[in-house]
Amino acid sequence: MLLANKHILLGVTGGIAAYKTPDLVRKLTAQGATVRVVITHAAAEFVSPMSLQAVSGNPVHHTLLDPAAEAAMGHIELAKWADILLIAPATANCLAKLAMGLADDLLTTLYLATTAKVILAPAMNQQMWKAPATQVNLSTLQQRGVSVLGPADGEQACGDVGVGRMLEPMDIVCQLTATPTELLKGKKVVITAGPTREELDPVRYITNHSSGKMGYAIAEAAVAAGARVELISGPVTLSPPVGCSLHNAISAEQMHQRVMQNIDEADIFIATAAVADYRPKQVASQKIKKNNDELTLTFVKNPDILKDVANLPNAPFTVGFAAESENVETYARKKLVTKKLAMIAANDISAQGLGFNSDKNALHVIWKEGEKKLPATSKTSLAQSLIALIAEQYNKKST
Repeated sequence: MLLANKHILLGVTGGIAAYKTPDLVRKLTAQGATVRVVITHAAAEFVSPMSLQAVSGNPVHHTLLDPAAEAAMGHIELAKWADILLIAPATANCLAKLAMGLADDLLTTLYLATTAKVILAPAMNQQMWKAPATQVNLSTLQQRGVSVLGPADGEQACGDVGVGRMLEPMDIVCQLTATPTELLKGKKVVITAGPTREELDPVRYITNHSSGKMGYAIAEAAVAAGARVELISGPVTLSPPVGCSLHNAISAEQMHQRVMQNIDEADIFIATAAVADYRPKQVASQKIKKNNDELTLTFVKNPDILKDVANLPNAPFTVGFAAESENVETYARKKLVTKKLAMIAANDISAQGLGFNSDKNALHVIWKEGEKKLPATSKTSLAQSLIALIAEQYNKKST
């Protein structure tokens, strides 16, 4: 158990996701960690300190100057005790205070006083997450070595839908126990993720349901495996994983251009993006008016990014994705052969609760010499399994 004998100081701030923290504590202790909890006054409105004390087996701390602590300076004791300072949920207010270096309560004082690894699991309204001030604060903290887990996309307590949900406790524990490896040390990995948009006029465009979650999870797993990652992303609302280089693209043609600009000396190419097969032959310069009962549009084929990369003279180990609603394995095997791929990962988009916009997925990975089914799990965990499998097959091809 990778967290065995680790001292984890869990900071709980005042977001609705605080109600999940007793379950998080239970899962951390199940991994062998010793957990002590620091709770803010606002967080105590959402979760009972008594419940956190019960599951952790330790008193819950909330006072900056604790008369029961050594020399009444509990923040110094706790700061020295911790191996990891995990703040979950970390609200927008918390991120701002940490970035500013404020120390107006026990938790923010601990952040400044500790040498432990600091990990944040943000949780807030989707618009607060997208706010420029929040993103600047997040970038500042990441530049200082703070790790960020999530946030996830989905329905929020306020009724909004978007990025800002705290990761589920099991996903947080999975990421804490996902130790860096050297499976792809020194390798250049190019990954595409998300949808593309094909303009119809200045107002409208055609796109698809891809959220980019799978591609971003794969990029994160590749970085953890030691790779140098170039992530080429369509329009999504996700934050790029720490440690990769992000290249934005909107249309299929732009994504093709970005890939070809970065594919030189790539060892592995993983095409998870849901790229539009067709684009309008002509883009209207003005908004198309509703003058007729029917509208006829003419489409032309977009460049085939995956096929073009696989057919390069010095092609990298090329991995495609096949998101299908029927005959999944048949179509995937055909794509593997016709596009000259090294490997293809197929998923059934009709499976309830999996695939597009979901936090979970399952894959049937196929290559010339074999296949492996990766069962339904979180996309974070699935990406780690897929990267391990890609590394295994890549290394076989290289020897």
